[in-house]
Amino acid sequence: MSFTSLSFIIFMAVLVIVYYIIPKKLQWILLLIASCSFYIYGGGKTILYLLFVAGTTYCAGLILSKLNEDKKANIKKRKLVVLLLCLINFGLLYIVKYLSFTAEVINSIAKTSLNVPNLLMPVGISFFMFQSVGYVIDCYRGKYKAERNFAKYLLFVSFFPQIIQGPIGRFNLLAPQLLGEHKLDYDNIKYGIQLALWGYFKKLVIAERVASMVSTVYNNYYSYSGSVLAVATIGYSIQLYCDFSGGIDITRGVAQILSINMSENFKRPIFANTLTEYWRRWHITLGSWMRDYVFYPMALSSPMRKVGSFARNHFGGVMGKIFATSVVTFTIYFIIGIWHGANFRYIAYGFYNGILITSGLLLEPIFVKLREKVNIDFKGKLWRVFQVIRTCFIVFIGRYITRAPRLLAAFYMIKTTFLNFNYADIFNGTLLNLSMSFFDYMVVIIGMIIVIAVEAYQEMGGKARKALEKKPAIIQFCVLMFALITIVGLGAMGSNYVEAEFIYAQF
Repeated sequence: MSFTSLSFIIFMAVLVIVYYIIPKKLQWILLLIASCSFYIYGGGKTILYLLFVAGTTYCAGLILSKLNEDKKANIKKRKLVVLLLCLINFGLLYIVKYLSFTAEVINSIAKTSLNVPNLLMPVGISFFMFQSVGYVIDCYRGKYKAERNFAKYLLFVSFFPQIIQGPIGRFNLLAPQLLGEHKLDYDNIKYGIQLALWGYFKKLVIAERVASMVSTVYNNYYSYSGSVLAVATIGYSIQLYCDFSGGIDITRGVAQILSINMSENFKRPIFANTLTEYWRRWHITLGSWMRDYVFYPMALSSPMRKVGSFARNHFGGVMGKIFATSVVTFTIYFIIGIWHGANFRYIAYGFYNGILITSGLLLEPIFVKLREKVNIDFKGKLWRVFQVIRTCFIVFIGRYITRAPRLLAAFYMIKTTFLNFNYADIFNGTLLNLSMSFFDYMVVIIGMIIVIAVEAYQEMGGKARKALEKKPAIIQFCVLMFALITIVGLGAMGSNYVEAEFIYAQF
């Protein structure tokens, strides 16, 4: 059941009415029924994967909580529980998501004929698995006691708004809200609808409109000049930005209508000064998950401490100090690249970001010395604008890698963009033969101007929904009606609209 479908709107309308009518103590049960129904509707039998992950992590949490109560319990037992849990669950993720790719690689290298049966990809498996494993690690660390009621824990794992593309929730922040009693709150419903409409605007009016042009070019990339490839890649950057941020807004808006506040997962990365900051603002909960459950444990591990000691003794200086951290940072971005999918282009994408970020760490002392010698105001607005443009350009190049059908195709497209950039194709009508009319281009451009303007206002500390609330009721009503008409007229009912799943749902 897609968030953009009429069936989902009806589903939500019925759910909200029943949710606020039934006794408050039954609300969490209704959410569990709704979440399981939502998953079965969209994934069918793959709900067995979700139940398996929920069941194994639930049991592991109980075992760890029991071991934590026994102060004499050997820490090795607790580590063994976590290790087995991770092997079982990430092993399942590997089988479902990466086994077929591994067989293809082996067949290509060894000239064998390994045959792996096609397995159904469970909806949102990466998201609910990371969330569940994070819960187990928190139990191991004694952050909180395990939930003893399996049904309540299952709701935490399966809560339907987040199942498609996150945010990746933390049990101590999300579970109390899911299991709490909520009264009808006009502000929650109002703000939730506003946020969801903003998400639908970005998804339906902008992302879906530009998607057809992107597919047309990328499916036949060798037929176009560098200028067209660049326009298509800019289009894909816009599509992905609005698709993901719009989906997160819908998710958080739907949850807020139910009086549940979900973690922020997207914070205007387009205004980031550096590539590191860009990814801290993009998919925030994935980044924080990697930081808390992979980066710190790895950086503080005994092997990595030995690597750091070796580097300080043999390299010295700045290199010796940050070498171990750079290795861990590179590893994290490599893992994130693989997380996106079983394909060499995603591996290359992880390398691309990892190399750039770790190189920045290693070369920072040189940059500092250069800044001291040149007469530039590094705190001024012009330098900030330069940093933002530079970061967006680096991200833009990376988009070729993630969108191209193959890694070699990405290299070809990047080379063509820089060596065969034919300006004439931008103005001679070629762009109008790519599944988008002049009107469509104008809608996308105006839509992005609105998105950037709103995000710039928020970046300066403004709160768009609070600002709207201060306006007279008639103005608020007109704004919402205009947004709704725009979404329906230019999005759901538009001539080019094709119902499509969110891009991050495939990850």
